[in-house]
Amino acid sequence: QVQLVESGGGLVQAGGSLRLSCEASGRTFDIASMGWFRQAPGKEREFVATINWSGGATTYADSVKGRFTISRDNAKNTLYLQMNSLKPEDTAVYYCAAARWYTFILATRQSNYWGQGIQVTVSS
Repeated sequence: QVQLVESGGGLVQAGGSLRLSCEASGRTFDIASMGWFRQAPGKEREFVATINWSGGATTYADSVKGRFTISRDNAKNTLYLQMNSLKPEDTAVYYCAAARWYTFILATRQSNYWGQGIQVTVSS
């Protein structure tokens, strides 16, 4: 099993920045890729960004490309999401995800593990 714990969310004004962290523990050697998803009220959970755990290659949703940066620190088993130029439509609960068999996590069904979620609220 892998446990994921997110931190760093909160309230920020439009145009501001936040950095989310996700610390992994347990069988971290099983992790092939990690990613961030988000879920706004009344909407389905959607893909935000993903990173291959060993090689570091990344992929982003079009809605965040150029504003968000995903990165990882393998030594600390920690995943990050730097969010800049935040917009009110970025308001959601953000979830950290980890997969055992996929190079990237692009869909919820590909994730084996989830964090508990953390609220990000962007005011206009």
